[in-house]
Amino acid sequence: MRRLPFRRLVSLAALAVVGVAALGTTAACGDDSDGAGRSGPVTLRLGYFPNITHAPAVVGVEKGIFAEKLGADVKLDTKTFNAGPAAIEAIFSGALDATYIGPNPTVNAFSKSKGEAVRVVSGAASGGVALVVKPEITSVEQLRGKKIATPQLGNTQDVALRYWLKEKGLATTKEGGGDVRVIPQENAQTVETFSSDTIDGAWVPEPFVSRLVNAGGKVLVDERDLWPDKKFVITNLIVSTKFLKAHPDVVQKLVEGQVAANDFVNTRPDEAQQAVSDHIGKITGKPLDVKLIKQAWPTLEFTNDPIASSLKTGLDHAVAVELTQPVDLTGLYDLKYLNAVLKAQGKAEVTQP
Repeated sequence: MRRLPFRRLVSLAALAVVGVAALGTTAACGDDSDGAGRSGPVTLRLGYFPNITHAPAVVGVEKGIFAEKLGADVKLDTKTFNAGPAAIEAIFSGALDATYIGPNPTVNAFSKSKGEAVRVVSGAASGGVALVVKPEITSVEQLRGKKIATPQLGNTQDVALRYWLKEKGLATTKEGGGDVRVIPQENAQTVETFSSDTIDGAWVPEPFVSRLVNAGGKVLVDERDLWPDKKFVITNLIVSTKFLKAHPDVVQKLVEGQVAANDFVNTRPDEAQQAVSDHIGKITGKPLDVKLIKQAWPTLEFTNDPIASSLKTGLDHAVAVELTQPVDLTGLYDLKYLNAVLKAQGKAEVTQP
């Protein structure tokens, strides 16, 4: 075998170095907006609430469904919240990229940012909300002068309660005055204040509806009865537009995880209920009683459809009780990622509002 002259070897080595450098420059200059050319893992900071109305999120995290769909090049960083406004503040501050959340905080985020901050990319759940009161309260009129709790001023249940009372001729104020005193407080605290007779009832999501019933309360209003076909969005999935523009490929994978999580919840309810119990236990230090979860489960429908019409109606309600201003919702929904997943699986696509 003929050996190459020393000078020839040096020349070839130099060309190789130049070639490697050129490749490195090309990779560094590549556009990573679609995930190509990323130099390292992307972190997706995902928010959700540790309750049954967020079961797709809870199950998706607990069973590793999101992690599987996102893949090794995406790091999942999860954060939990008690109510929507706090999660929206995290979106605004840049501490959160996506979150499961109720409709009214979704609208508020869209409104405050003039339609720039967030997009709804999927639904998650419908139903699972009720007004639970002391057993001696049997009519709307008997709520006059009573104290009724909601999770937070301006959250979805707070708006629903205030609008329903307004429709029944009972006034409320943001400060807790009026014909019925609305007392915003954390859901876990509500169970304690109801049991100690500090409040007379609460408009809350599951599992707190069932907890209050088990504490001696009774359901005065099942919110499903107030909506067409008993369907209204209680939880949808929103993504910050900044993250969406930078990492549409990651959002696509996140939506794949949402659809897979809902499939799990709907086809394997017993396993899903146990997963919810276990995961809430990890967060709070005490697993949620599976019997309680089973009690609450039938009041919910886990759906990928964000039921946009109900969100618009909820906005009208919030305007009516003076908790927000009218908002043009054009551009709020970006369902192409969801419909791509549904189409690939042979499922019916969701109409883009």
